[in-house]
Amino acid sequence: MSIRTNILLRVYLAFGLILLFAAAVVFQLCRVQLAQGEKWKSMAQQMSTRYRTIEAARGNIFSDDGALLATSVPEYELHMDMLAGGIADDKAFDEKIDSLAMKMSQYFGDRPAREYSRIFREARKEGSRYQLVRRKVTYKQLKEIRKFPVFNLGKYKGGLIVVAQNKRILPFRSLAARTIGYKNENVRNAVGLEGSFASYINGESGKRLEQRLAGGVWIPVNDEEEVAPKEGADIISTININFQDIAQSALEKQLIKSNADHGTVILMEVATGEIRAMANYTKMPDGSFKEKFNYAIAGNQDPGSTFKVVSYMALLEDKMIDTNNLVSTENYKIPGNSHIIKDSHGSIGTVTVKKAFEESSNAAVASLVNRYYTNNQAKFTNHLYDWHLNEKFGLQIPGEAQPVVKNPKNASWNKYMTLPQMAYGYEMQLTPLKMLSFYNAVANNGKYVSPIFVKEIRRLGNTVERFQAHVINDKICSDVTLKKMQEMLEGVVSEGTGKTNVKSEMFKIAGKTGTAQVADGRNGYKGKKQYQSSFCGYFPADNPKYSLIVVINDPKNGYYAASTAGPAFKEICEKVYASSLGIEHPPVRYVGNTTLPQYKHGNLKALKQVYQKLGVKPLYASTNAAANGIDTSSGIAFEENRVKAGTVPNVVGMGLSDALYVLGNAGYKVAVKGSGSVSTQSVTGGSQIPRGSKIIIELQ
Repeated sequence: MSIRTNILLRVYLAFGLILLFAAAVVFQLCRVQLAQGEKWKSMAQQMSTRYRTIEAARGNIFSDDGALLATSVPEYELHMDMLAGGIADDKAFDEKIDSLAMKMSQYFGDRPAREYSRIFREARKEGSRYQLVRRKVTYKQLKEIRKFPVFNLGKYKGGLIVVAQNKRILPFRSLAARTIGYKNENVRNAVGLEGSFASYINGESGKRLEQRLAGGVWIPVNDEEEVAPKEGADIISTININFQDIAQSALEKQLIKSNADHGTVILMEVATGEIRAMANYTKMPDGSFKEKFNYAIAGNQDPGSTFKVVSYMALLEDKMIDTNNLVSTENYKIPGNSHIIKDSHGSIGTVTVKKAFEESSNAAVASLVNRYYTNNQAKFTNHLYDWHLNEKFGLQIPGEAQPVVKNPKNASWNKYMTLPQMAYGYEMQLTPLKMLSFYNAVANNGKYVSPIFVKEIRRLGNTVERFQAHVINDKICSDVTLKKMQEMLEGVVSEGTGKTNVKSEMFKIAGKTGTAQVADGRNGYKGKKQYQSSFCGYFPADNPKYSLIVVINDPKNGYYAASTAGPAFKEICEKVYASSLGIEHPPVRYVGNTTLPQYKHGNLKALKQVYQKLGVKPLYASTNAAANGIDTSSGIAFEENRVKAGTVPNVVGMGLSDALYVLGNAGYKVAVKGSGSVSTQSVTGGSQIPRGSKIIIELQ
């Protein structure tokens, strides 16, 4: 091959490779531009803007009488664009930034003006477009801050960037806090009503468009959301806030007096199964008591003598005994075993079955159950299973413990020991709520219902869903057995262990004491001696309205249930009884005597509490007090405040609780801004708008 031919071949090859490369580049350009154009455009867009999820305002939780237990209020986080139009040049920035620093310092008082000025100037040097100014700002504070120098230049020139957030508050603070619960992203660890009904309360999230600035900072493009969030539904609980206050106060007082470790109280409405109050207190290292664990539904322990109701009911239902039969209360030695069961208060000789129950004799019930069921032990435990004591309720709130009720098929069953010890409340694990619900069935003429904590879900004032207690058993035993059990429970309070500390002069109480030794962890019953004292029953005994259980764990100052749990039980019974008998009045408003504190129409129960504390006597009148000649020198006269159906009440001047009460009762959905008393409402009082409409109230 000649030199010329060789050179030409190489030139052609190089030129061909160049053409091939050029064709590949053109092909790729076309592919990127045409085939993948949308993909890369979308990616570029995502790198400069994005949508951020905006959490919806969560629904409210109300008590059964309309009191607000949990609500969401707006809270703001403030940022600043240090290169905003109004301070774009250095001269304008220097002239105004010190004035802003001074106002911030004066208003919040958290740091000197020069410190604020330094922060602003350093952020300016760094070219920050999203400098954090302050967190946790209220609506009232935000209104004032917008008037400050620089920020008063407007949305774009002033550089103020406001990020709205929702803050969850409990208006009654610690009252029913554990039952109300809190939001937890981990569904498995849901707590209380907030956790269990999160799917209703949370609402639907919205979206806000954000823009990415230099340095990777994202800021909102607009003040308003592109997709507005949908507020959550409201939960109407069964809790009565007045009863809850009574229960918590009595429990805490008794825990302090007994020097106990923890305790629980549950108040349940007999006919409906609705839980009116539930309190759980744990002793903290500093000696105070707080709600840290829900012992009422998760505190599985040996119930002790309160379980004797179950044992005697089985004996009576099987016609093994009658209440007038005689039984010995002497020490009972278990046949085939050396273990001796005795009564801590000593023997009272041979007495009737009714008397043995009233005096809570362990020896008597153990001997009776062992005598009549020893040859067919499953017959006794079958009663417990038929009464569903071994099953969970499936409560509306999470955390319910699994009951432990043995039967002869269990590997841990001892043919000599287990049956007689079960007779007086050992060898099993039941929660206080489980025990209370059985007593509630006795009070409810044998109808056994599952407890409920929520009775209704509402959205915009309209009912979404209603709940009623599930009937576990229409009749747990015969009417004859039921009547005898009711008489025996009344006898405990009138003649037995509850006579001194539980008996009331105002009405009849029925119930049973329960004192049980609690196992000391791995050391069992041979370790440190700890006791659980309880009293479970219902009232008024002749027409049961409420059932109640009080449990005091590890009391140091005496452990007998009658003197430990009994006083708290009596206190709650009498206060609830007195409160439930009170005459309910419609909302009222002040019309007389301006020398005494004034009150705008709202929740009468709250009014009565305030004036009781002040020692003020209320004088009720159906029309103007002065016109009727009522002497208001010794009190305050009120008249009924009537709001025409279908019209919006005027709540200006009210506090948040009263405003929500009045508007809620009128059937309107309420959104709240700020704190203090109501200054304005979005719909004027007296206007006619449909029930379920949203009304915004501003407080300051």
